[in-house]
Amino acid sequence: MIKLAIWCAIAGIAIASSSASAAAPSAPAPASKYPERAPLSDYLIQSEAAEIALARSAAPASVADQADAMVLDASGYRTASKGTNGFVCMVWRSWSNDLGDSEFWNPKVRAPICLNPVAVRTVLPGYLQTTQWVLAGLGVADIRARVVAAVAKGEWQVPAAGAMSYMMSRQGHLSDTIGHASPHIMFFVPRADRQDWGANLPQSPIWGLDGEDPDPSGLFGISVANWSDGTSAAMTH
Repeated sequence: MIKLAIWCAIAGIAIASSSASAAAPSAPAPASKYPERAPLSDYLIQSEAAEIALARSAAPASVADQADAMVLDASGYRTASKGTNGFVCMVWRSWSNDLGDSEFWNPKVRAPICLNPVAVRTVLPGYLQTTQWVLAGLGVADIRARVVAAVAKGEWQVPAAGAMSYMMSRQGHLSDTIGHASPHIMFFVPRADRQDWGANLPQSPIWGLDGEDPDPSGLFGISVANWSDGTSAAMTH
C-alpha cells in the first residue's frame, strides 16, 4: 500500500511537522472521525463515466488517453476502458493510507492516479489486494495481520526500479487535512534513505517519507508546475 498521508508533504505539512517535532514534543493524535468502514455505497462513484474521467485527469492526455481506466464497484476494481500504453488510471480510496492513519476509512477520499507499467506490475497488486480485504469486511487489525503474513512469505511485492505515477488532477480529495494537493509525480521505491535523494531538505524540490510497517515500500515525489490539462497550478493559489 502506498499512502495518501504521505502526499501531505506536497503542501509542506509533513516537512514542517518533522521540523517542529525536533523542537517540541508532539501533541496527542486526535480521535479519528472515521473509526470504522462506512457503508460501501459511500466509497463508490455512481457514474462509471464520471469515475473514468476523474481517473484520466491524473495525467496529461498524451498519457491518460491511451491508458487503461479502472473503476471500483462492489466486487472490486475492474477495467472499464482498455488502453494501449500499459499505464493504468484509477481513483484510489482511503485505504491507500497507512493502516494507522486517522482517515483510513474516510469515504470522501478520491485520489486520481495514473500508474506507469512498472508500477502496475509491482505497486498496484498490493492496493488491489487491500481493496479486496476491505470489501470482504476486514478491519484494520485483520488487514495488518494479512500484510505482515504476506511480507513474511515474500508474497508482498516491493516496487521495482522505475515505478512511478502521475497525480496531476485538478480534482479529487486526498484528505480532510489538505483537501486537494498540488500537481505532482511520485516514484515508488523499496524503503530508502531520504538523504540519498536529497529529500525534505531546505529548497529541495523532492519530498519523501517511508511507509508504515509492515509495508516495505517508500515514496518520493516532485511537485510540478502545471495541472494535467496544461494550466498553471500557480494560478489556483
